[in-house]
Amino acid sequence: MLKYVNTGVVFQEIPDETTLSVNISRCPCHCPGCHSSYLAEDIGEPLDEAAIDSFVSEFGNDITCIALMGGDAEPETVDKLACYIHERHPQYQVAWYSGRLRISPRVDRQHFDYIKIGPYIAHLGPLSKPTTNQRLYKRVGDGEFIDITSRFWKKNV
Repeated sequence: MLKYVNTGVVFQEIPDETTLSVNISRCPCHCPGCHSSYLAEDIGEPLDEAAIDSFVSEFGNDITCIALMGGDAEPETVDKLACYIHERHPQYQVAWYSGRLRISPRVDRQHFDYIKIGPYIAHLGPLSKPTTNQRLYKRVGDGEFIDITSRFWKKNV
């Protein structure tokens, strides 16, 4: 069962979106230097369709995107929730942050508008560093995904 520990409205996770970040526990990745290592624990409340509906009731028009942060222990459940959000709440974009090197073959990429993949590797840095190994992809009109990671990199003027 997926569980979430907390949520927060954020502005930097997904470019051009006001995102409800949903932090999922039971992370199996155990990345050295992870800033949210507590998410490896089996803690939190069930993350299911009722929880999604509750988030929508609470945050409504204040958000444009729902980001599922983690869930690598149960990619099929993450996929089902993404599908549910698109069907029941089509006004929202759906993002998934996965700490894996590749997108699980047990998910349908078309259920997501954004997918971030890659474990956190401290010496390579986060998405905001051009040296990062992590990548953020956006689904475009033809259903393909394009790499938009560079949107996080500040340009020197």
